[in-house]
Amino acid sequence: MKELVIFDLDGTLLNTIDDLGIATNYALKKMGFPEHPLSAYPAMVGNGVKKLLCRALPSGFDNEDTVTELRTYFKEYYDEHSADHSVPYPGIPQLLESLREKGVKIAVASNKYQEAVEKLIGHFFPNLEWAAVEGQKEDVPVKPD
Repeated sequence: MKELVIFDLDGTLLNTIDDLGIATNYALKKMGFPEHPLSAYPAMVGNGVKKLLCRALPSGFDNEDTVTELRTYFKEYYDEHSADHSVPYPGIPQLLESLREKGVKIAVASNKYQEAVEKLIGHFFPNLEWAAVEGQKEDVPVKPD
């Protein structure tokens, strides 16, 4: 039997695409860039917030300074609204509880920034004991590294 199961967060445990898209559009609008329909965001996510923001910017604007400023606005919104539209996928809470009942440790490894990972796990799975809850941290390579 497995002793530990490590899950990704976005797109595995939680459907977070709308909140990610809305936060990105908020940041884009604050900086005067065009927004995207929420239906465009599934093709932009993966590899963390920085990559999402680079992909959302118009061609030629995805430089470090612009992305850093855009990320500030993204976090400003996302830190307050990350759970507005996000939901666990069907069956996920039951799966996690079942694993814990069988003595299997569970953990999360995400490319989302650490504070957001902790907040979402605490919000959606407050009664579960986690072996680790790990998000992206400065100066630490993103997964799968």
